[in-house]
Amino acid sequence: MASNFQISSFKTKDNLHLKLYGDFDVNSAQELTNTLLMHGAGYWDIFIDTNNLETIHPFGRDTLQMNLRNFKKQLNNLFFIGANKHKIAPN
Repeated sequence: MASNFQISSFKTKDNLHLKLYGDFDVNSAQELTNTLLMHGAGYWDIFIDTNNLETIHPFGRDTLQMNLRNFKKQLNNLFFIGANKHKIAPN
């Protein structure tokens, strides 16, 4: 995992909000996937805020997109928001 990558979370009623910070690499992608699988159940929507990502490594983005395709049924209520959403969100 990139040494400066962090995920913070907060909940509002039926929604989970995850804010990503730092550099996003393959280990960061795996950490985000694990966080979604472990804590994402039971929420109406999950919002992933990309505003505070500094560098998005292509292999990290590709790993996240592959993971999300593999877990599509469990994670069908994801919304990427923020300035970097188009750099990281699945196609």
